[in-house]
Amino acid sequence: MNGYWDGPKTEPQARTIDEMREVLADPGCTSDRPLYFMYRDLARNENDRAWLRQQHVRYDITVIPAGTLCGEYIKTKGHYHPENPAGMRYPEIYEVLSGTGHYLLQTETADDVVMIEATTGDKILIPPGYGHVTINPAREDLVMANLVSSEFASNYGPYVELQGAAYYEMEGGALVKNPRYPDTPPVRYCSPVEVPEIGIEREVGLYDLIGRPRSVAFLNHPEQFMKIFAGVTGGCLTMQ
Repeated sequence: MNGYWDGPKTEPQARTIDEMREVLADPGCTSDRPLYFMYRDLARNENDRAWLRQQHVRYDITVIPAGTLCGEYIKTKGHYHPENPAGMRYPEIYEVLSGTGHYLLQTETADDVVMIEATTGDKILIPPGYGHVTINPAREDLVMANLVSSEFASNYGPYVELQGAAYYEMEGGALVKNPRYPDTPPVRYCSPVEVPEIGIEREVGLYDLIGRPRSVAFLNHPEQFMKIFAGVTGGCLTMQ
């Protein structure tokens, strides 16, 4: 992540082929290198770290190298978020620092499947109730940051049980249905969003939200910000 982070570096967590095999289109695929790298709980200084902890929020950077595995673009494992104390599932927000990302969102029953394509500077808001996989469809590394509540652990189980998301994105951009999902709907294509009323804008980096409590409050209290999620998956283009 050189060039995208000027603070203290942590040792990355690396996803291996053995950890990913159970969500791949071809579980027999092999790789002799880590598939992607996660730098978690980052802060440029102790004051920022103290503020993030006070807000119960974590800042991470993930690097997904370009490439394919047996014809499928390299992707993250995919996970869902649990409910917060108010009974609403935790959201998350991403920012593309470099490259191009395809963010494949789906409800746990997969009755709604959404693809958001994002490039450098774009923000991707994951609404409550949606699981998500990030795919690198390009020929360059995808570097992305995220802000997320530090109050929960992600749930990878549903993706593992069904061998990945409702669709696999193959080399060339073809979306192939995962046959383990019954009655999978067509993918809806949505655009990245901005939420100026809480400071989420294309030209403002996620790290710049540190020091702005209202800009990150939705990560732990989404029930108080339901209006900001309405535009994430509304008004999208459905493709067969």
